[in-house]
Amino acid sequence: MKDAPEDIALPPSLRLLKWLVIVLTLTMIGGVITVVGLIVTRMPNAFAAPPPVVPDTITLPAGQKAAAVTFGTGWIAVVTTDDHILVFGKDGTLRQDVKIAP
Repeated sequence: MKDAPEDIALPPSLRLLKWLVIVLTLTMIGGVITVVGLIVTRMPNAFAAPPPVVPDTITLPAGQKAAAVTFGTGWIAVVTTDDHILVFGKDGTLRQDVKIAP
């Protein structure tokens, strides 16, 4: 009598499925390693960027309220609730007022 179970081979369809799962697992591990490596090497200082320089005061024209602000090189743009884009210089002076057409 044999006490050990017999070594039964898997059917061909299950063998194929087993290898597909192994290949998919290795592909996913390689993909995660690649993405993490690219993030670390391509953007090492992305989160350590200096904050934008904001002037001490920016005065909006009467009756206008800010809806959004963006910073450029040497200028600050403020989008107002009444469809205007106000461009200010570094010193806080109004350089340009652009009306957004509906």
